[in-house]
Amino acid sequence: MGIGSLMRRDDAAGSILAARLCGKIDFKVFDAGTTPENYLGKIIRENPDNVIVIDAVDFGGSAGEYRVLEGTDAKTANLFSTHNTSISMVIGYLQENLRADIIILAIQPQSVAFGEALSPEVSGALSELEEWFYGAVKKEG
Repeated sequence: MGIGSLMRRDDAAGSILAARLCGKIDFKVFDAGTTPENYLGKIIRENPDNVIVIDAVDFGGSAGEYRVLEGTDAKTANLFSTHNTSISMVIGYLQENLRADIIILAIQPQSVAFGEALSPEVSGALSELEEWFYGAVKKEG
């Protein structure tokens, strides 16, 4: 599930990556935009073994840096998200309703100010992550 606002520069990272991957890998992909709470029921109905939540998260890293965090880290880490529902609430709800491993792919934004252009650092990270996903989970067909 990709999360992000297309109107807040690097905050769009999760949403953009999900849109790029949708239909191109052999897993269900949701672009939840700024309302991940609207997709929780859909994810739960899929009953997945694993959930990857992709979001621009300020974890104090360098712009474009990304980290893989366990879902349990969302409750203890000082993660800042710009969405209506916090990432820790989304993860908590999924944990209560699924027996899935939940992973957060956190991408450090440079700017979440209003605007549509990604920073070069985040754009480069998305290209790298996109290629990784294609190589790791290509759609068979």
